[in-house]
Amino acid sequence: MSRRNLTPLFFLLPAILFLVPFVIYPVFKTIYLSFFLEGKFVGLENYKEVLLSKDIINLDRFPKDSPPWGALIHNAVWIAIHLPTTVFLGLGLAILLRKREVFGSSIIKSIIFLGMVIPMIVGGLIIRFLFERGAGIIPTIFGKLGIKSLEITWTAYPQTALFAVILGSIWIWTGFSMLMYSAGLASIPRDYYEAALIDGATKFQMFRYVTWPLLKPITVVVVAMTLLWDLKIFDIVYVATGGGPGGASMVLALQMWDYFARALNYNYAAVVAVLLTLLTIIPATWLIKRRGSL
Repeated sequence: MSRRNLTPLFFLLPAILFLVPFVIYPVFKTIYLSFFLEGKFVGLENYKEVLLSKDIINLDRFPKDSPPWGALIHNAVWIAIHLPTTVFLGLGLAILLRKREVFGSSIIKSIIFLGMVIPMIVGGLIIRFLFERGAGIIPTIFGKLGIKSLEITWTAYPQTALFAVILGSIWIWTGFSMLMYSAGLASIPRDYYEAALIDGATKFQMFRYVTWPLLKPITVVVVAMTLLWDLKIFDIVYVATGGGPGGASMVLALQMWDYFARALNYNYAAVVAVLLTLLTIIPATWLIKRRGSL
């Protein structure tokens, strides 16, 4: 092999030396552990035990009772609330604040985007503070409205803990959605709107037939990235509630850590890790395919 052919391998060597012990080996070791228990091969038995566990899916309580519903259901509820709210709220804010004549638009954008630049641990602490009785603004507002049942420390009650971290995380992730849509709106030529205006189009028609179709590539990215974040959410929940009270806000990534660090059950932790990886591969693959077709 000539020196010229060896040059690319030489530059790849540092990356390979890093990937093998820190990425490739842990991946295969995790998959290996998910099929073994106490050194014995058990096939899919670990997967069966984990998926039938009330830690993951608790159909005895869902949906007729309050959480805990199981980590997988909590993630699903998180996605059902957080994903559409973040996408449409970010789009609405981007449209509303794209004109500089809106008073304080730059300051509002900075406050909204602040959630994306602060560490997630700090975000979790802010959520705890926002929903704490006596100090937080959310219980205070409900108290002023006379809704005493919600004038509580939300993170301390099973009925509200999960929804507290979901609602708090909307502010943290809306900045990303707003930024993406703001960039998309800025890239749309003004000529399109002027032509639509000449044809007698209303503002709603301009949004429906001009803005929204041209923002579809942005929407694909925002939806996929938000979905990935919702599936992998860990640090905010860990800091805000620790998965409690009584597992009422436990999510898959935190359940994996709980099996690993608290229960010292590495096999069950490996199962959750594999399941979480498979779940995140789906939106990632969809994003790649959609971006290729747009």
